[in-house]
Amino acid sequence: MSLNVLHKLSDFLEHTSKMPALFLGHGSPMNAIEENEFVEGFRNVSKSIPKPKAIVCISAHWETKGTHVTAMENPRTIHDFGGFPRALFEVQYPAPGSPELAKQTKQLIKKTTVGLDTHWGLDHGAWSVIKHLYPEADVPVIQLSLDRTKPAQYHFELAKELSILRKKGLLIVGSGNTVHNLGLVAWHKLSGTPFAFDWAIEANEKMKDFILKEDFNSLIDYKAQGKAFELAIPTPEHYLPLLYTLALKENQDEITLFNDQPVGGSLSMTSVKLS
Repeated sequence: MSLNVLHKLSDFLEHTSKMPALFLGHGSPMNAIEENEFVEGFRNVSKSIPKPKAIVCISAHWETKGTHVTAMENPRTIHDFGGFPRALFEVQYPAPGSPELAKQTKQLIKKTTVGLDTHWGLDHGAWSVIKHLYPEADVPVIQLSLDRTKPAQYHFELAKELSILRKKGLLIVGSGNTVHNLGLVAWHKLSGTPFAFDWAIEANEKMKDFILKEDFNSLIDYKAQGKAFELAIPTPEHYLPLLYTLALKENQDEITLFNDQPVGGSLSMTSVKLS
């Protein structure tokens, strides 16, 4: 990283104690308006960390060709889903953006040329969980997109370039789900006692073991982990935000898990905190 980039970041945000980093299993958009154990988990984790100066969110729901970062002053609340109650579509999360942070993030990333986006906003992978962390919408939020053309190793390496932001008062949030197969959801078991198919249990347990042992190479090479992983990750967009968070792990960081429950047989809300 060039001294010039470091200097510009210092101008933008003063050095702070290192912030935690989070991966949030966001699950159904209904978590934005429901009261449940997952929402309580999001609120509890926000109480356990310093209030950030801004948030950089990597959401499963913003896939692009190339890498982009939102660079508008006032990102819109995107209701990128269908078939839910009107009350969900009426939710607004008017957190400010930060064009300056977007520009600094663009400068930090050397692995690719990052585009400055002024059209996207905050999709539900971002606002449906961040609204529980900071309900007053008083923390600026920018989103970094997922380049759909790149493999997991690429995303992990790109994420490492963001690590200095943790020392500038920023909270980096990956938002997705470790196990996410909507095609196999047991819709009749979405409520009540938590339920998971055997393959989902196997995949989730292996993932947690890799996470806690810091065997990130196995998580990057997820396609080599067998049938359970194949079913758990039929497409990578909900899984990759986990790698963005884990790539920020430093030697002294502790890894803790929370919201570790299955939903509907083929989803997991397992979330991760680095601190």
